[in-house]
Amino acid sequence: MNKSAPIVAELGRPETPEETAARKAASSKAYRSSQTFRSLIAALIATLAIVVVIVFAVPRGEPATAPTVDLDGIAADVESTMDSPVIVPELDDFWRVNAAELSSGATPVWDITLAPAAEDERGFIRVAQAFDADASWAPQRLNGIAPTDTTSIGGLEWDVYQLGDAGAKQNVTYAIGTQAGDDYLLLYGSRSAASTAELAESLVPQIRDLSEPS
Repeated sequence: MNKSAPIVAELGRPETPEETAARKAASSKAYRSSQTFRSLIAALIATLAIVVVIVFAVPRGEPATAPTVDLDGIAADVESTMDSPVIVPELDDFWRVNAAELSSGATPVWDITLAPAAEDERGFIRVAQAFDADASWAPQRLNGIAPTDTTSIGGLEWDVYQLGDAGAKQNVTYAIGTQAGDDYLLLYGSRSAASTAELAESLVPQIRDLSEPS
């Protein structure tokens, strides 16, 4: 005796073969969709885990520090090359040396670029000693700007250059210069007049030495 098909409550009768096939197909589709979604979530979790491992596993090096400039060593080489003494700032904790070199040209120049060592200080001052030169050389470094005034620093008279917009391209806002024996010493950059004067005053003993007859 054949077993009768179960009655489906929603239909109030047994399913037809077509309805049974449709129900199974829908169930299979829902199962596959569920599996696909779970697989996607698992893949995302795995990817995130890999990213986290990479982020925390890759060594974090300290920020690269600027190479130390051997100011005294370079100065000695320049003195030997030029057969003439050069001015070397005696640096305290405030300043660091960014660059030091002998610039060639019609007028050789001993160039030192100084910047504050502290992170919260801004600006720079370049100390430029032009060999066998006078004040007429300075405008070559200052976009043609001539002195606008003079000031006394450390008992010496200094030319004052107010650059204004003329120095904007080089980020140079202020400059002072004085004769140092046969050479002309120019301090220029983006630091304040007071900061520049303070550095200039520290150089006065060396300037006087250069100015004394040999």
